[in-house]
Amino acid sequence: MKASEIFGENVFDLAVMRDKLPKDVYKSLVNTIGSGAPLEPGVASVVANAMKDWAVEKGATHFTHWFQPMTGITAEKHDSFVSPDKDGKAIMEFSGKELVMGEPDASSFPSGGVRATFEARGYTAWDPTSYAFVKDGTLYVPSVFFSYSGEVLDKKTPLLKSMRALNREAMRILKMFGYADVKQVFSTVGAEQEYFLIDKKDYLKRKDLIYTGRTLFGAKPPKGQELEDHYFGAIKTRVSEYMRDLDEELWKLGIYSKTKHNEVAPSQHELAPLFASSNLANDQNQLIMEMMKRVADRHGMHCLLHEKPFAGINGSGKHNNWSMSTDTGVNLLDPGSTPAENSRFMLFFAAVIKAVDEYQDLLRLSVASAGNDHRLGANEAPPAVVSVYVGEELAEVLKAFEKDEKYAGRKKSVMKLGVDTLPDLPKDTTDRNRTSPFAFTGNKFEFRMVGSSFSLAGPNIVINTIVADVLRRFADELESAKDFNASVHDIVVRTIRENKRIIFNGNNYSEEWLEEAKRRGLSNLKNAAEALPLFAERKSVELFERMEVMSEREVVTRTEIMLDNYCKVLAIEGLTMSEMVKRDIYPAVDSYIASLCKTAEKKSRLGASSKVDEELVRKLSDAAETMWTKTEELDRLLADARSVEGAAKQAAFFADRVLPVMQEIRIVADRTETETPKGVWPYPSYGELLFGV
Repeated sequence: MKASEIFGENVFDLAVMRDKLPKDVYKSLVNTIGSGAPLEPGVASVVANAMKDWAVEKGATHFTHWFQPMTGITAEKHDSFVSPDKDGKAIMEFSGKELVMGEPDASSFPSGGVRATFEARGYTAWDPTSYAFVKDGTLYVPSVFFSYSGEVLDKKTPLLKSMRALNREAMRILKMFGYADVKQVFSTVGAEQEYFLIDKKDYLKRKDLIYTGRTLFGAKPPKGQELEDHYFGAIKTRVSEYMRDLDEELWKLGIYSKTKHNEVAPSQHELAPLFASSNLANDQNQLIMEMMKRVADRHGMHCLLHEKPFAGINGSGKHNNWSMSTDTGVNLLDPGSTPAENSRFMLFFAAVIKAVDEYQDLLRLSVASAGNDHRLGANEAPPAVVSVYVGEELAEVLKAFEKDEKYAGRKKSVMKLGVDTLPDLPKDTTDRNRTSPFAFTGNKFEFRMVGSSFSLAGPNIVINTIVADVLRRFADELESAKDFNASVHDIVVRTIRENKRIIFNGNNYSEEWLEEAKRRGLSNLKNAAEALPLFAERKSVELFERMEVMSEREVVTRTEIMLDNYCKVLAIEGLTMSEMVKRDIYPAVDSYIASLCKTAEKKSRLGASSKVDEELVRKLSDAAETMWTKTEELDRLLADARSVEGAAKQAAFFADRVLPVMQEIRIVADRTETETPKGVWPYPSYGELLFGV
């Protein structure tokens, strides 16, 4: 079969709908998908029957409502199509009611206190804006998830609401620009997914990778990424076969994986799909992460999606390329080449700049996690300070607007929106600036802080909502303006003057920038324990309520869930570290010390020098004792952490008290590894994991 013949093979997309549904039903469903109009009575039953017949043709025997609870991953409960007819015979059936709504047990999903464990009932409801698909003999129906009393319990629903808010406010502005043919504006996302591949047999020998997804111990190998020879290098045959297999699996599901290459760190790689709406991109990325692991297992490998699986080399991110587009195909962040296009671009561009500046803490906390704390601020990722890169030429354009001065570039005139034309900016006017957390890259913004294991929902809920809020204020002002063009110009100039502190085109890794950022009044939330509690602050709550994305209760519960997850992750890491030291590392080192003592004693009896052995015994004995003592301290701290009341206080305890001791244990253990024979050390080394040596 040709590759082109499998594209979307297992997806119930518009082309399949057009073929399988009556014209009036198809038209009604497309209207629901495109405009959010309510599903017309009777449509669901027709769609369900057609969907079932199509799925059965693909070998499906079951169906599931596929949803995204607050765990950040997906959930599913499978039911068969089998139903008895009036004669008691089995038939394949799928009703409109079963398509539209399901009732999985919801008692064990995190809810942040919204509901008690004994209140088990939860509901899933079909999301027609994301395509159903067949996988493993099952029809998957993308769905939202909510409680019996109506509280939202998932990540998809707020994402859909944030897209609705962005559409509502963007449409107000586009109408004033005369875009009469536009019916909808939606945010688009293209997520570059980074990951590591290691041999499965080595993975299974590492408790830390199995339990936590990252190595809690590991001495740096003689060679890391210093030579930069892995980046964009020739892909190994085994990895290339994996990538080809992965592409085909994704293409079948309508996920058009386009780019694949070696990343900077050894054994690190990247995949990038085509752009899609935020909702569809989020669903697709969940499938991408699942398929990455599944296909790796098939090839005798394991895929690591942790943000920092190996210390001392690059971690992995999920670069979130975000923009706004109309249903007519217009990218609202494309500068264009005519006065009207320039004016529109500058207004929407200014809205994003203002949103990032005013809500920088929200953006920061949207990517906060125990895993991402190890990555943000390292040399392969943006720092914890949020800033916007716009490129040199656009920076000069903004400066000309701000000061009403002549632009010294290709158009040497005073910049007046609605009168003059912006220079024809190429897609990439300068280097993309890999150090920037939020970079404008020609016709989109690249949010580089998102962690590789993250759901795309959280960051994009925030981006959509904060931009919608600023557009709302712009629309209010423009709708009451006497001179539209003059008002647009004034808004852009005022925004540049008031929010220019967030724009920075330099090296975000430098100490000088951190000092400059502090002088500018930008926040520096160094870890998740500092960032996450801000989600429930009054400013955030009012934003989400005002934009009809989340209620105060939903915001507060999400804060509790994120903090609870942070604490649980670190508790698991601490317990794993303690077990590795006490059951594996200390006994191995102690056994080696005993063998050295015997060797030294034999040498002494023979009159040979045992100076090196004796010195090594002293060094390893001191290290082993320190490891054990510090691990005992870690055990006490983990016990103390359980008694700390309040999620925010407990998170701070882990960050301030537990993590430093864990780091102290690691430093001693990693140094000890370099002084212990390969056959004695109980785990595969970094050299074995990353290079197979």
